[in-house]
Amino acid sequence: MASAPVKADPTVELAQQYAEKVLLLSQGSVDKHFDPFTDIDWDSPDFAVNPRDRRWILPEAGDMFARHPWYQALSDARKIEIGLWRQANIAKVGLQFETLLIGGMVQHTFKLANGDPEFRYCTHEVIEECNHTLMFQEMVNRIGIDVPGMGPILKRLTYVVPPLASIFPNLFFMAVLSGEEPIDHIQKSILRAGEQVHPIMRGVMAIHIAEEARHISFAHEFLEHHVPQTNPLEKLVLSVAFPIVMWIGGRAIIIPPRAFFREFGIPAQVRKEVFFGSPDSKETFAGYFGDVRALAKRIGLMNPVSKTVWKVLGIGGSTTRYRSEPARAGHTRAA
Repeated sequence: MASAPVKADPTVELAQQYAEKVLLLSQGSVDKHFDPFTDIDWDSPDFAVNPRDRRWILPEAGDMFARHPWYQALSDARKIEIGLWRQANIAKVGLQFETLLIGGMVQHTFKLANGDPEFRYCTHEVIEECNHTLMFQEMVNRIGIDVPGMGPILKRLTYVVPPLASIFPNLFFMAVLSGEEPIDHIQKSILRAGEQVHPIMRGVMAIHIAEEARHISFAHEFLEHHVPQTNPLEKLVLSVAFPIVMWIGGRAIIIPPRAFFREFGIPAQVRKEVFFGSPDSKETFAGYFGDVRALAKRIGLMNPVSKTVWKVLGIGGSTTRYRSEPARAGHTRAA
């Protein structure tokens, strides 16, 4: 008499599927990776930073400040001066954020068991993020402006974020997405719009987008695999924390430090309207998190309580149909 077929353990199957996805991402890092000092021709004459180069005027597709009438009414020379400062500072903020991520990833890998596929992937990502910090700092150095990056309060995240990876890994990878998603969204919007930007910016963005696609994918896969395994109380806490982390991280990435507004005498009303008082700015900011809202829905973190938090923070809205879906009019309407 034939024995009945043994039913596969669904928990084991899910673990195997997750491991396969992580190993695929690791292989992607082997097959396609970049070095900022061989893949960017920093010494090309076209890469020279000229303070009269109109390609440093802020791109409207990727910078809400560029769309404000105050900026648009300035002379080209002033627009370029502000553009150089802002682009250098964005690169510095990106460097600081990547440094936080690197510290957290190292903390996370330290406690992983032998054979855990996350170790290899996370180590690949740390290597790539180290290259990104070199790339961002080189951009700042070439522009030649001593920008601060994040404000002084946000810089204190250096002491808070990395330990999260070891103690609260789900919360840490939410924090990862809070910075990576807005930066990725902005850079893709600029390249999709076809606006003329300086070659340094274009080269940095092209590399960053290519590798961040893996980094964002891993953070999504990590949360999709681990969050459903948490108990109901943890899941409730994570559901409320998710939008709060997105709001804090997104604002840290998008809003310049007060030194920017002092440097160029930007009126307080303009600052208020751009970050984030006008309807356009509010919709733009909420649009950065369409993929994250879709993720929250998939992993059971979009409930009546958390949905209210998303809405109160001004980052609620509909979910995207697929990863990195371009923004459409009305896309951030309430779900």
